[in-house]
Amino acid sequence: MKRQLPLVLVFVFGIFMIIQYFVPHESSEWIYEFFLDWIYIIGIFALALGIWSLIRVSYDKIKYRRPNWQYAVITLAGLFFMIWYGFDYGRHFFSAEGLRNYMFVSFFEYILIPIQATMFSLLAFFIASAAYRAFRARSALATLLLLAALIIMLRFNPYLGSVGNYMEEMAIWLLNVPNLAAKRAIIIGVGLGIVATSLKVILGIERAYLGRD
Repeated sequence: MKRQLPLVLVFVFGIFMIIQYFVPHESSEWIYEFFLDWIYIIGIFALALGIWSLIRVSYDKIKYRRPNWQYAVITLAGLFFMIWYGFDYGRHFFSAEGLRNYMFVSFFEYILIPIQATMFSLLAFFIASAAYRAFRARSALATLLLLAALIIMLRFNPYLGSVGNYMEEMAIWLLNVPNLAAKRAIIIGVGLGIVATSLKVILGIERAYLGRD
């Protein structure tokens, strides 16, 4: 029963969500919106589960002095400080007052935003390094990729003059024709993969979400 009940629920609700899309009736739309409201409820429980998982993993790392356990202390401190100040010292537990709390805003603007900027800056260097390796003209396709990348990047150069206008037109054509065709092909492939995976889950073929028990 522990495994059969989730399979039955997934099958029933999955089939219903497929069928109701083709039923143009107000009751069908109401039921659809009613079920969508449950997504928020499930999301809240998922958020609580994620917070508990973070606390448990960090606590175990601190308790057993695993490598880099000091970062777990900082993680837990940041978690509890943001929750505490987000609730505005507990005075406005059910309101949005905590979002305007001085310490909450300061933590966000002077700690979280610089950390995110640093991460994206490092990511930009990794992308540049990967682009350097990918754009080496070792074959005809690599040469074509290099030329297309140069056209896309140089179209914003203000020192090219009239040549820049031609490069901008070529860049627009590259983005709207071959790039868009490849993007649509990828989207179609992803859509077909989603359909196949959904059918496997609905029919009980894919059961990884049930765990190993």
